[in-house]
Amino acid sequence: MTNGRLAGKVVLITGIAGGMGRVTAQLFAAEGAIVVGCDLDTSGTAETVRLIESEGGIIDSTAPLDLGDRAALQSWIDSAAERHGRIDVLYNNASAPLFGPFAMQAPEDYAFTMRNELDIVWHATQLAWPHLERTSGAVVNIGSGAGIQGARALPQAAHAAAKGAVLALTRQLAAEGIAVGIRVNSVSPGVMATPPILAMYEQLGDSAPVAPIVARTIDGRPGDPKAVAYAGLYLASDEAAWVTGTNITVDGGASAIM
Repeated sequence: MTNGRLAGKVVLITGIAGGMGRVTAQLFAAEGAIVVGCDLDTSGTAETVRLIESEGGIIDSTAPLDLGDRAALQSWIDSAAERHGRIDVLYNNASAPLFGPFAMQAPEDYAFTMRNELDIVWHATQLAWPHLERTSGAVVNIGSGAGIQGARALPQAAHAAAKGAVLALTRQLAAEGIAVGIRVNSVSPGVMATPPILAMYEQLGDSAPVAPIVARTIDGRPGDPKAVAYAGLYLASDEAAWVTGTNITVDGGASAIM
């Protein structure tokens, strides 16, 4: 691990209790990072910590943490910098959308989605920014195919609005980050084999709303979350030192194939 692609880097990862966040935390730790994670889910976070430590990785965690609570978020970030002496990477993974048809979705569902998909990225990045300036650090935001392309079968207007904004914010922060040496990039997953997607398939089978999207992928199946983690690993590493303002789409080709 001392020779890994993230050796010695302190990496903040939000939403580590399961799914893509857990897989990313495991991969980054295996590549030598000191992972500092958080989540609302206490038990899931504890399991992620157990897995990483059993694999010989280094991680500390905070749970429960509501990323929408700016004061709590400030404390988490500043405490991480104090404990570890630096912050090299902020990986904005956490999200919590609510889905529903645009014409009928309640205003509170829209507000919830924006808070938990866009606002938390804004606040975490703004609060980590001074620390990242000191290390010429990097931000990796998790976008979504929903921010790039509409879907007939999946009612996701609020999610699409939030993730489209994350992608636009990524480009603007990349522009502003040049002056202070901070790189900002994003990864946009397609339909990945995360617990909610697998549960959807178990319940609905081929009638799952995501099925028409998945049918256009390389192998006709939801993607392995590790594919997203590997894209994020590249952007977080020094290998991407000349890369900023870029979005890597990891969707099995679904957005490129009619």
